[in-house]
Amino acid sequence: MSSFFTNDVFRLLFPSTLQTLQMVFFSTVFSLLLGVPLGVLLTITSAEEQGGIMPRPVLNSVLGRIVNILRSFPFIILMILLFPLSRILVGTSIGTTATIVPLSIAAAPFVARVIETALKEVDPGVVQAARAMGSTTWQIIWKVLIPEATPSLISGVTLTIINLIGYSAMAGAIGGGGLGDLAIRYGFQRFRGDVMFAAVVVILVLVELIQVIGNRWSARVIARR
Repeated sequence: MSSFFTNDVFRLLFPSTLQTLQMVFFSTVFSLLLGVPLGVLLTITSAEEQGGIMPRPVLNSVLGRIVNILRSFPFIILMILLFPLSRILVGTSIGTTATIVPLSIAAAPFVARVIETALKEVDPGVVQAARAMGSTTWQIIWKVLIPEATPSLISGVTLTIINLIGYSAMAGAIGGGGLGDLAIRYGFQRFRGDVMFAAVVVILVLVELIQVIGNRWSARVIARR
């Protein structure tokens, strides 16, 4: 394996891996900032029998349709459509920094659904008990729903990060930088099978590492209860 991964391959892998980590880290942060409030809003405005503590059917329906529309876009097409927005926000539409914009927007509706699903798994009896004690909507969200759903939320965030690693690799097809870009430019266009193989191995290791960390973190939270 060491003879297969030459110094040349390692020299190419290192900056590309850093670019992928940069894209995944910042897009995870921004997608959580966008998706968590949206997911909470979807949960509390849903019908009362579905766990809604502040039912608003019209608002819930509008938000749900927006989330569904954004989730239905293939990422490559969404990235192309968002070129103008990336240019406005970061001054360019290609490269690692520019790719963070479409990655964040593509992942936000996914995060919203993950948050919604996790919060709706909370025992309705616990929520009813909190309401009976006079808790406000804000207190129920922060002191009941989110703490009770923490293990599911951790699993959801783990899944989001893994999806973002896959999206970031796809972004390499249209100049997004990172390991996907390396695999396409060197592995495919220059017939460097060793570079292609090495890029795929690093992506697999990253996915496995994130999954293990997420599983252990979630299990630790459950064990503390």
